[in-house]
Amino acid sequence: MPNQQPSQQVVAEATAATERTMRSQSVPVNVYETTGALVVVSPLPAVKAEDVTIELRPGTLRFWARLRSAPPREYLTHEWEYGGYEREVEVPDGYGGAVEASLANGQLAIRVLRGTTSELVSVKPNAL
Repeated sequence: MPNQQPSQQVVAEATAATERTMRSQSVPVNVYETTGALVVVSPLPAVKAEDVTIELRPGTLRFWARLRSAPPREYLTHEWEYGGYEREVEVPDGYGGAVEASLANGQLAIRVLRGTTSELVSVKPNAL
């Protein structure tokens, strides 16, 4: 009997069930300074720009991506999900004037510009 693809409803239900029980996956980052910004780069495989949220608070940058999909599968090895990523990075003094971000080829690049902010700044990355 041929292997049938799960219906959209089955995938949506499996994704919701996985989101309820999964822990966020911490992702690695590379952080460096340029003349005008602090740059944070992180791999975020299998998500789209609209899945990602970036928040800047004084002294802290946090980003996360919601779970994209979790169709029911019989995995032989299952070490990561399609989303459910989260990371918090300390932001040095002097950065926080604004945030720019892009997501391309599974890589999130965030630029925290020089300056300061005293309030929460929330952005979505541009898809490239």
